[in-house]
Amino acid sequence: MDRRAVLRLALASAGVAALSGASWAPALAATARPGEGPYGLPQAPDANGVALPRGFTSRVVARSRQVVPGTDLQWHDAPDGGACFPAGTGWTYVSNSETAWRGGASALHFDATGTIVSASRILRRTSANCSGGATPWGTWLSCEEHAFGRVHETWPDGRRDAVARPAMGRFTHEAAACDPDRQVVYLTEDRRDGCFYRFRPARWGDLSAGVLEVLVAPEDTESGPVRWARVPDPDGLPRSTRRQVSDARAFDGGEGCHYVAGTCFFTTKGDNRVWAYDAVGERISVLYDPERVPRGGTRMTGPDNITGSAAGDLFIAEDNPGPALHMITSAGVLSRFLHLPDHRASEITGPAFSPDGRRLYFSSQRGKDGRGRTGMTFEVSGPFRR
Repeated sequence: MDRRAVLRLALASAGVAALSGASWAPALAATARPGEGPYGLPQAPDANGVALPRGFTSRVVARSRQVVPGTDLQWHDAPDGGACFPAGTGWTYVSNSETAWRGGASALHFDATGTIVSASRILRRTSANCSGGATPWGTWLSCEEHAFGRVHETWPDGRRDAVARPAMGRFTHEAAACDPDRQVVYLTEDRRDGCFYRFRPARWGDLSAGVLEVLVAPEDTESGPVRWARVPDPDGLPRSTRRQVSDARAFDGGEGCHYVAGTCFFTTKGDNRVWAYDAVGERISVLYDPERVPRGGTRMTGPDNITGSAAGDLFIAEDNPGPALHMITSAGVLSRFLHLPDHRASEITGPAFSPDGRRLYFSSQRGKDGRGRTGMTFEVSGPFRR
């Protein structure tokens, strides 16, 4: 990325933090509750099969195993985690491929009008690349979801080859979220007994060396103080990272994570929860728990990837049934934003906003027939709160 693009990324990140920092305090004091969202209910599905609130429109920007229009790149199978990056006067959307052996990641490059001008492969020869996270210096961390998975740092513009970052641990990686305030990267682990980690680089902006730590708290802690302990052997052999610290807190199926203004939000699909880690006070709490939702209220099943908007709203992908994208406002109100009623054997992945906050990208990982080779990547435009 050029210097101007990096500056735009930094300013965008600062804007999100300013808009959504202190305003989250009331929501964190209580469990999110179902209610009417700021955009109203999704309407009947449009021509692309996307049920959206009034005023929003969708388009399909890529399909698995088909050439991206206007380019010579065939879009990858099983699109998963993704993020947007400023690029000149336009932007780039990157997307992982959660397939065994092939894996990797690809990128769609847009001009200022939202037209796709090119597409490229930015990561190859990896496996089961599930989610990941963007860095403040403009790279994409692509995470492998298998027992000895690694984090690979990639460059969205493709000008540099991707680099594995073994110091960040070898385990069943899911997502990553950078905390520039404490200069650490939070990491989730997609296992029934997975852990929540943070990586402290020796030098911020360079992930080649550093210390991997795991969150420690009494078993089944839902709210209260936590601490961090160093993982002795990040390589995970012969003993897996989650078993090296005896009192590490286990989480049931760690999925997406998103950091903003002192809080790292992360999801666990096994118990359908959304968690909040207060990085300032070093405490955890449950932001959403379906068991605390009143009878008849909106519930999420299998919360997965998570991102934030410029207005401070969280957007959370729900795996099934009939995959949906929910939102939790900074006032703590949970509502459904969109859903794909004909994609019941699929899941929504990779939600990410364009740098200006006007467009939202996401994928149906397995399309209508439940197969990775029929994945679809969408763009939604409309009156998003800014």
